Amino acid sequence: MSTPSTPALTLNNGVTMPALGFGVFQAPPDETVASVRTALETGYRLVDTAAAYGNEREVGRALADSGLDRSEVFVETKVWISDYGYDTTLHAFDKSAGKLSVEQIDLLLLHQALPSRFDLTLEAYRALETLLADGKVRAIGVSNFMPEHLERLLETASVVPAVNQIEVHPYFQQRDLQAVDAAHGILTQAWSPIGGITSYREGGARTFDDPEILAIAEAHGKSAAQVMLRWHLQEGRSAIPKSTKPARIAENFDVADFTLTDTELAAIDALDQGVRRGPDPADITLESFGAEIPEA
Repeated sequence: MSTPSTPALTLNNGVTMPALGFGVFQAPPDETVASVRTALETGYRLVDTAAAYGNEREVGRALADSGLDRSEVFVETKVWISDYGYDTTLHAFDKSAGKLSVEQIDLLLLHQALPSRFDLTLEAYRALETLLADGKVRAIGVSNFMPEHLERLLETASVVPAVNQIEVHPYFQQRDLQAVDAAHGILTQAWSPIGGITSYREGGARTFDDPEILAIAEAHGKSAAQVMLRWHLQEGRSAIPKSTKPARIAENFDVADFTLTDTELAAIDALDQGVRRGPDPADITLESFGAEIPEA
């Protein structure tokens, strides 16, 4: 499931996936086909999308256009909170698979915990377990689940999530949450892995301008983004950088030919500011974030 340039990670159920993937969060549908096609041509073999992104159909079109065998590309997507509940989540799979034009999804995640209706969250996860047992998905997991959410889920779940996709970059590392993931054999996958979210959210510095990261980048003849992605891979995380620019897509993939020293890794670890840039998982409610996901 991986190219020579992309290390593979083995999930807790034995399924392997490329450590480095291509994300399409906030990629407009009209740009998604071209950017995913470029990513696949570059060598990416993991594509991450979500029902709530509104671009699953375009990801599917790019997969079909690529000429690659279905087994060569690891496809992951996420169920939105509006589709939580056992039967509704089973149907959410049908909607996503239809838009992606695939019969089997490699990794299906719950996009958020729903703290105010955790009963629906548990029912949604039970549906994922059914989809896994039926062979419709190869692995299941969660996204943006905090330690208390994982604890409540694991009280009733029969399958431990394979992945928890969370905001992780040098300025927001969520080390306590990563430790909980690791203790349960859950792979941490980083969204906004190079801190892109620090570039357009108000307040605070950009990771790309950080003097420590830039110094390390200069020492290796690499970019700040490449250094940050290498940091994720060497610390055992999956990372899914997003770009619609072909040069950036290629640059983000070109991280196999250098190694950060223990001192450099520690220097990046020390940059954590503990400031979340994305939505707080505690604030996710159906009233504020509910949105109907169209049929396939």
